[in-house]
Order: sequence, then structure tokens, then C-alpha cells
Amino acid sequence: MLDIKILRQEPERIKEALKKRNNDLDIEPAIVLDKERRAILTEVEQKKAKQNEISKQIPQLKKAGENTDAIFAEMKELSNEIKADDEKVREIDEKLQNFMLRIPNIPNAEVPVGADDSENVEIRKFGEPRKFDFEPKAHWDIGTDLDILDFERGTKVAGTRFTVYKGLGARLERAVIQFFLNTHADESGYKEILPPYMVNRASMTGTGQLPKFEEDAFKVVNNGYFLIPTAEVPVTNLHRDEILDGNTLPIKYCAYSACFRAEAGSAGRDTRGLIRQHQFNKVELVKFVKPENSYDELEKLTNDAEKLLQLLNIPYRVVCLSTGDLGFSSAKTYDIEVWLPSYGRYVEISSCSNFEDYQARRANIRYKDNPKDKAQFVHTLNGSGLAVGRTVAAILENYQNEDGTVTIPDVLVPYMGKEKISK
Repeated sequence: MLDIKILRQEPERIKEALKKRNNDLDIEPAIVLDKERRAILTEVEQKKAKQNEISKQIPQLKKAGENTDAIFAEMKELSNEIKADDEKVREIDEKLQNFMLRIPNIPNAEVPVGADDSENVEIRKFGEPRKFDFEPKAHWDIGTDLDILDFERGTKVAGTRFTVYKGLGARLERAVIQFFLNTHADESGYKEILPPYMVNRASMTGTGQLPKFEEDAFKVVNNGYFLIPTAEVPVTNLHRDEILDGNTLPIKYCAYSACFRAEAGSAGRDTRGLIRQHQFNKVELVKFVKPENSYDELEKLTNDAEKLLQLLNIPYRVVCLSTGDLGFSSAKTYDIEVWLPSYGRYVEISSCSNFEDYQARRANIRYKDNPKDKAQFVHTLNGSGLAVGRTVAAILENYQNEDGTVTIPDVLVPYMGKEKISK
């Protein structure tokens, strides 16, 4: 959520940001509400001052033996007016809060202006796409042929966009998760978290999933819980309504979780394979940092996610998202895209974002360097480190052999206990 002062003092800045995002939200109603709220509060202060002034007269009138009925009636009238005004302010606050939750974050000045993902800017590449001397297969065919991925039974058991991992496929998924967590925790200094897979509405609102993306969330009927779309939600909300010790920042967490997404609006896209699932596994990186360090920390977080693909020796590239492709809550995002031969292009495997104080304001996460200091909002960052199913897809496609087997990347051999996947 944006600072209300920006709406009040720099409305044109918000309008320009919305324009860059191709967002047609009209913020004038919020500006009007804020002005109305401040006008009522001014009136309330004046009425309270008048109340105090009148109350000082009562002892003198009583001492002089004069009738105080009129002055008490005036006090009662003022009290009723103040009560009514307070209720108006409460109603306006609720409307204003709901409106502010609909305004996306302001893109950082370094974010390229563009209409959509076609105007994202490539930052760097790692490795070169493999040149096969045979016709490479798609990961869904490789997985089916090796009997390690069962899409048909996933559909039978649950529905479309669900997959059953079998045998060495299940072991490969587990190996990738373990490799990711060990690398982040042991080599990059993240503290491992195993979070709940269900959260409440306050948590979903705190990280920006609600109210805008409610249709893409799985809600548990009748009790208000939501299945998490990413571990970002529970992990960021670990510190909701807390004041952190500034001397402990940055705080760095890594978390494995299953993720659940309705994928509303994606009908017909990536219908085969592991790329777009209703349920998938992911390791998430989350940071709480001081504002002055947040963009340096974004670079570090992105590098931490990249390191995994470097160790796996899979080609990828990093792109900076344009304003038209930027996530709702993000001020700046790097996407890491892995090379998939079946697609003939790079496919997103991680988004690494700096939200500045946008999530922290929604979730009320602050810090103090010293107990006597005024609490300030932290900056929050997160990124996939990495999407596990998409990593498995990338391994199967980039490490496939002409005989139908798949060579296991060197770093995963200790976790798998073998060097190849074969029938």
C-alpha cells in the first residue's frame, strides 16, 4: 500500500505510475475522500476545543448560582455532533483503506517503460542452448516414456493441471528441493522456514494478493482460509504487526512449500507438461531489509537464485520487467528465464522483486535501530529460488539423451544416488 501522503501531496506521481502500468484506475475518488476526512477531523478538533472552553464556564456559573441547563444542552449537542463525525470518519477510513489497497506500487525510476512483456529488457545470459544431434523431446513426453510423470492419472485423481510424480520422478523433485534449500541455507545464509500451506485473509492482504487477485486464489469454503499461492505469503507475514530490531537486518528466509493457483485467465496456455499447474512446489526467498540497502539486496537475491541454475549448468537469462509487465505490488522485478528446447525459447522460472515499503505498509512491518527511535517501515523482497517443477522440466529437456535416458546433473547425483534416469 502506498503512503497516503503521496496521494495527498503528489497525486500526479501516482497518475503517471498508473499510466506507465497501463492501469486505468481513477484515483480522484480517493483524493476526494481524503479531503473530506481531513475537513471533518478539523471540525471535530474545533468542536472539542469549544467543548473544553464551555466546560470551564460551568464551575463559575454554578458558583454564581446561575442556571446551567442551556450550557449542558449545548455540551450534549456538541458531544452528539462529535460522535456522528467520528462515525463519518470511520466510514471514510474504511472506504479510503479499501481504495488504497487497489492502487499498485509505483515503479522504480530504473524500470523500463513498456506496454507488456515484449518490452522487457534482457540484462544478462548464462550458457548457450544445447545443440542436439537428434530430435529433442518435450519434458511431458520424456516423463511419460520413462514412467516418472503421470499426467493422465493426475487428471483422473484431481483434474487438469495436476501431475503425479512416480519413482525417480518423485525422487528428482525431492532432490531438487533439497539441493535448493541446502544451497540457500548453507552457502547463502538464509534461515529455512517450513510455513503453513493455509493462511488467513489478513496475510493474503498483507502481501498484496487480496483484494485484486482473489479470483486466482483457492479459498477453503466456510472458514476464511486460503491455500497459499506462494510461500511469500506466510513467510512475509511472519513479521506482520511487528517492530524489528534494525541491528538484525537484513533478515533472510528460504522456504519450501506447495503452491496453489487457480490460474484464472490462462485457459489454453501451457496446457501440457509442468509449466502451468494448479499445484506445484517452489522454494521461496524472502528478505526484510533497510530501505537504503534494498536495491543492493535485490541484486544479491537475484544472484542467489541464479546460482542454482549455474550449478545445474542450465542456460538461462535475466530480464528486467517493463512497467506494463510489472507485478501489482512490485517496484522492480527481475525474471530469470530458463531455456526449454521444447518451447524454443526462455521460460520464466523465477521472479525476484523489490516491493520497497509497499507490503510493509499493508502488513505493518517496521524496524528501529534504537529503542528511542521512531519506527520506520522495512523494505521487503522476495524471489523464487526456484520453481521446482519448471526446474525438473528444464533438467529433463536439457539433459535428455538420444536413447531416451536423462543424465542427472552432477550436483544432484549425491541426492539421487545415480547418474541417469532410465526405464
